[in-house]
Amino acid sequence: MDKDVLQGQSILRYEDGQLINTTDSYVTEFPLTIIVNGTEFATVICSPTHMEELVVGFLASEGAIYKKEEIRALQIDDSKGFAHVELTKDLGDRFEYSTKRIIASCCGKSREFYFHNDAAIAKTSMSKITLTPKQVLNMMTGLQSASTLFKQTGGLHNAAISDGDEFFEHRQDIGRHNALDKLYGFCLERRIPVRNKVLIFSGRISSEILLKAAKIGVGVILSKSAPTTLAITLANDLNITAIGFIRDGNFNVYSHPERIKATDTLD
Repeated sequence: MDKDVLQGQSILRYEDGQLINTTDSYVTEFPLTIIVNGTEFATVICSPTHMEELVVGFLASEGAIYKKEEIRALQIDDSKGFAHVELTKDLGDRFEYSTKRIIASCCGKSREFYFHNDAAIAKTSMSKITLTPKQVLNMMTGLQSASTLFKQTGGLHNAAISDGDEFFEHRQDIGRHNALDKLYGFCLERRIPVRNKVLIFSGRISSEILLKAAKIGVGVILSKSAPTTLAITLANDLNITAIGFIRDGNFNVYSHPERIKATDTLD
């Protein structure tokens, strides 16, 4: 069961030259410890929604599993903050750490991505999807429309996965990687193919986010913000179309522009 993603409290606010008593909403930060085959694997600091999807997507993006069928049992104990996972296989030496990892909600090296592991898991995209400019703009509009809790709190990352037409699924989390893992877990649980899907993301496209897209297996990632230089290099190498600065009816295509077809008229 999901826990409340928002909490509220009384605060003191300075506004228009006066101090006033009011209330404010803020996002819940929840530590979820993932135990795999009886051993602590990682603690993920997350928003406590869609936690089963998060666990499935996280294990898949880390290379611990490749499909949902490799999970024999998964139980979430949200009262104590544990996810108990029993796999159909042993994890092997690659996942034997002297201490468990803490996967923080913030950005950067706290995610502890190791490039030798990323190289083994990240996939060169085989996507055949093509998109019109109108589809690109509509998907970003869809993400912004779905981001209601962000508008309340300003404290959540938002992500969605779509086929550019009918299929659109949205997730949010205090951790940007977590939001993507929830989407990946959603697709794995429902056996939804991801090759010809698009990731839509609220934040900048960093190298870590690009690698996450490659691990999921999509061919296109969209953002309203900027990419980094390393992200563009990886996108070119991994055959991923990276599109940024989707704002006010405009966008920039940074890699593999052949997937964008100017065949529509924007109304």
